[in-house]
Amino acid sequence: MLEDLTTLASSPTSWPAAYPKGYAVVDVETTGLARHDRIISAAVYRLDARGEVEDHWYTTVNPQRDPGPVWIHGLTSEMLQGAPLFTDIAEEFAARLAGRVLVAHNAVFDWQMIAREYARAEREAPVRQRLCTIALSKELGLPLPNHKLETLAAHFGVVQRRAHHALDDARVLAEAFRPSLHTAAAAGVRLPLHECRPLTEWNDRPAPRVGSQAGYGGHRTTGWRPARKRPACPYPNPGRYEVGKRLKQGMRVAFSGDTSVERELLEDRATEAGLHVATSLSRLTSLLVTNDPDSGTSKVVKARQYGTPIVDEAAFGQLLADVEPASQR
Repeated sequence: MLEDLTTLASSPTSWPAAYPKGYAVVDVETTGLARHDRIISAAVYRLDARGEVEDHWYTTVNPQRDPGPVWIHGLTSEMLQGAPLFTDIAEEFAARLAGRVLVAHNAVFDWQMIAREYARAEREAPVRQRLCTIALSKELGLPLPNHKLETLAAHFGVVQRRAHHALDDARVLAEAFRPSLHTAAAAGVRLPLHECRPLTEWNDRPAPRVGSQAGYGGHRTTGWRPARKRPACPYPNPGRYEVGKRLKQGMRVAFSGDTSVERELLEDRATEAGLHVATSLSRLTSLLVTNDPDSGTSKVVKARQYGTPIVDEAAFGQLLADVEPASQR
């Protein structure tokens, strides 16, 4: 079946009208994987509606901190010392992204890193939709033993020259995305597009402590951030939220996916309102907050299994404004 689709994809075909008009294939290298890590290099391949390359762009970025796992990305402090700050390249980066679907391998990671950098710069990334090539590969049923970029590249005969170099990774992904896109178009496959909500608030935490902890890429890093511990909720769980009613102090709420207000700020507000912020979802969870209820994440799947109500961020914000006090004992 896949061979038939590939043959169709290589022949002239009418293009799905609902497909995007352009794409920005992106790769960013970072100091690590945590929310406070920074971008140290970025590359963008701009593609037209049918996946043909229009141009490409690359820059290093001074993260103003330790570059992290040099053995992975190869960028040392000395190499980054004279690089521009993110605020210096934000406008040009935005021009490369504007009006296009952001395409990346494990796109939620690249998107979150980009969104955080723009929030720090008190700007908004001009991205409204993203497409993950892992999700597209699954949608097409590609016979891949795993979902690494090098595996996808090998499937389409794309030669990778410098793994974990943003420009080469973006090139490889662009070359692998084009046949994937044509295969999807030939089969009339609906692209797995997801909404991107730019962060509207950001609050930097204190600098990380120095220590030793497993981190980026399964290696050990020199910096780590202890898990953030919240005080125990002082109110008992009154049960799940019922649609149309008020939230009540003590209710357990969980979050999944992108939020336009930085996640920890949103969690802080929930805690201040007397809600119990849960890191996982169980039968005791009162409410799941997500802007992408069709994402198929483990939390969304469990919420549907348990019958846990799901609301988006905007609705949750309205509910937070009028939380019912806990019942007096």
